[in-house]
Amino acid sequence: MDRVELAVSLFKQGFSCSQAVLAAYGECFGLDRDLALRVAAGFGGGMGRMAQTCGAVTGAFMLIGMRYGNVDARARQEKERTYELVREFADRFHNRHGSLICRELLGYDMSTPDGFQAAGKRKSSTPVCEQLVRDAATLIEQMV
Repeated sequence: MDRVELAVSLFKQGFSCSQAVLAAYGECFGLDRDLALRVAAGFGGGMGRMAQTCGAVTGAFMLIGMRYGNVDARARQEKERTYELVREFADRFHNRHGSLICRELLGYDMSTPDGFQAAGKRKSSTPVCEQLVRDAATLIEQMV
């Protein structure tokens, strides 16, 4: 199974978008699966179910940081390269989906009690989020 399909599979198992993306690729950068799942756990649902930045996007941002991020505070070139790639990823994702914001991508706001209840009843986020995970993983394949 390739990493894109692994990310989709993890999402289908019940992990959040951020967990699925980070865990599918984390081992490529020395991050074991369990730790990747823990690190990304708070980013699901648009960052703690606040319906802000999409979890598939934040998972991808973490991977870009793992690949290109600086470990020396004075390494400005690495820092700038990381920021450049985060912006590139964000632009490409936005061009495909029209937003990086969870509630805009889903068409409802799961941070509200009514939105969360509606999401649970309809399971309407699942096909949308599955595609967002697939697209984020595909972009990461191309960029990292």
